[in-house]
Amino acid sequence: MDIEVLGACRVMQTGKSVVPSAVKPRKVLAVLALNPDRPVSVGMLVEEVWGETPPPSVATTLQTYILQLRNLITSAIGGPSPDMPLGAKSVLVTQPGGYLLDTQGGSVDVREYERLSGGGHRALEKGDYEAAADLFRKALSLWRGPALADVECGRILDVEVTRLEESRMGILCRRIEADLLLGRHHEIIGELFGLAARHPLHEGIHLQLMLALYRAGRRTTALEVYQRLRDVLAGELGLDPSYELQSLQGALLDSSSELRLDQPLSLFRVRAPGRY
Repeated sequence: MDIEVLGACRVMQTGKSVVPSAVKPRKVLAVLALNPDRPVSVGMLVEEVWGETPPPSVATTLQTYILQLRNLITSAIGGPSPDMPLGAKSVLVTQPGGYLLDTQGGSVDVREYERLSGGGHRALEKGDYEAAADLFRKALSLWRGPALADVECGRILDVEVTRLEESRMGILCRRIEADLLLGRHHEIIGELFGLAARHPLHEGIHLQLMLALYRAGRRTTALEVYQRLRDVLAGELGLDPSYELQSLQGALLDSSSELRLDQPLSLFRVRAPGRY
């Protein structure tokens, strides 16, 4: 079984989709797909589908949704086989108190994303910026849109989608950091302007944009970016820019040697994901 959740929900068995069209069975499958090869409790599935007000017939209804999913899997695999002697029940397995989606060695995009991201972090910490940028790019290329874009998410899925989207933004910022360390400031200015427009309160992106502009010989524009961000933060949140941003502004005004290409970015990196 192959699973993709970094975009629309795709769950394929022997090359055929087993994603139901109905909203609630799709939610059940999405929770299982986000926990591949791990048991998911009945309680978690009930909370996702019905929240705090499950119907009296919740157990029977959930079993009906599981049956619908197994019917789709049966249509895909064509019945029992030596590898799957129980047919669909070998794939969507009943566990004590819950269910498990057995990928049987299939691909899972979140696993590959986390593997590549982890490799990128390790390369960046070792100073191998070329490898880090490449690994981060490959990780980000697995995204086809917002996580579970075609699933009507309840509380459980909302938490997971938020976690994944936060991770995506963090990896994007680390990839840009690697590009800055490689002296690619000219190439990424356009991308950073677009990101700053979409995330007007994200301090980390604005910091990277300011640094890229300065290194491209556009100090005045970099200071204008700071001023706009300061105005937005004050107007919408009543906040001042972070210490790191204020330090960067001071360094820009002084044309500090700390801004040279051969200097580490740790002096100015916004350590939290940013306020946005």
